[in-house]
Amino acid sequence: QVQLVESGGGLVQPGGSLRLSCVASGFTFSSYAMSWYRQAPGKERELVASELVATITSAYGSTNYANSVKGRFTISRDNAKNTVYLQMNSLKPEDTAVYYCNTRISRSAYWGQGTQVTVSS
Repeated sequence: QVQLVESGGGLVQPGGSLRLSCVASGFTFSSYAMSWYRQAPGKERELVASELVATITSAYGSTNYANSVKGRFTISRDNAKNTVYLQMNSLKPEDTAVYYCNTRISRSAYWGQGTQVTVSS
């Protein structure tokens, strides 16, 4: 059974940093790309419409980022710990959202429960 468990969210001031973690289980973690999505407040819960923040592939660890976070966020993975991270620096109020870990296996998408990130002074 695939499980994704996020942690590391919280309240941070503009310009601050947070590191999110997602621990995966129930599948061969090293074989699959991992992504982070986010869903801003006030939006209907539609995960398929969430913004793709960052992706790291399985084979070479190549990464892809949304334009809104390039240069500020870094996705990384530790296959020995079945964990994917999202280092978020220079946070802005518009980064406030629930952040979700995601993977796609065959034709199915799997999501964690989400972790709230609030950027406010």
